[in-house]
Amino acid sequence: MEAPAAGDELGSTPEPTIVQPAGTTAPPPYPARDSQQGEQLHLGESVQFSEELEDRGLLESSTRLKPHEAQSYRKKALWVSWASIIVTLALAVAAFTVSVMRYSASSFGFAFDATLDVLSSVIVLWRYSNAAAVHSAQREYLACAILGVIFLLSSLCIVIKAIHDLATKLLPEVDDFLYSVSILSGILCTTLAVIKFMLGSVLTSRALLTDGFNSLVGGIMGFSILLSAEVFKHNSSVWYLDGSIGVLIGLTIFAYGAKLLIDMVPRVRQTRHYEMFE
Repeated sequence: MEAPAAGDELGSTPEPTIVQPAGTTAPPPYPARDSQQGEQLHLGESVQFSEELEDRGLLESSTRLKPHEAQSYRKKALWVSWASIIVTLALAVAAFTVSVMRYSASSFGFAFDATLDVLSSVIVLWRYSNAAAVHSAQREYLACAILGVIFLLSSLCIVIKAIHDLATKLLPEVDDFLYSVSILSGILCTTLAVIKFMLGSVLTSRALLTDGFNSLVGGIMGFSILLSAEVFKHNSSVWYLDGSIGVLIGLTIFAYGAKLLIDMVPRVRQTRHYEMFE
């Protein structure tokens, strides 16, 4: 055998190598792709974990909160619900009085929404009355389904009353009593809504979030009564604004209630089958 020529050895060029400085690590070849895949994997795992919790009849809060924390937030939810019942019941009586005395469709709509807020807070009270069921998915979904039915019925009453007032061209009357009720309703209902949203997010409770949404609608309607009354005071040709706001609010509540039923009825059946299996 012939030995390789010396010229070949000298003429061959070795492949370059990158020398990494001491104390450092080489960056991944595709960092953006790896991080994106990692995020997708983490998202998929979290979704799968949430589905597994629902299959076991538990809410996500069961993994987020310690037992004493969950009970503390449960008691806060009960206190907020009681406060909401007292406040909104008083506002409902005042708003019904305004709607009868001042022929305001928005006031009637707010009064109905305040009554709905009372009922939804009662349902939240039932939802968290059992300390052992603070993370119960079946109890949560059942409460939401009941809220959905109440939302649908209340929205129909609000829309029918508002359309009747528009058809008969009913003109609202404006005075200081109407202003006082509007401002007080807007502030109190908005404050209750913020507190309910905060508690609902911590407890991962759709029922509490729905109750908060209802309080937020009440706050918006309270300010809308003030808006429509002020507009009518300066321009009587815009008499239809009050009834139009009532129709809009009623349709919003109807859409939310329908969405709530579509989401919750299958889950109520699923968790009920799980409890029967257990």
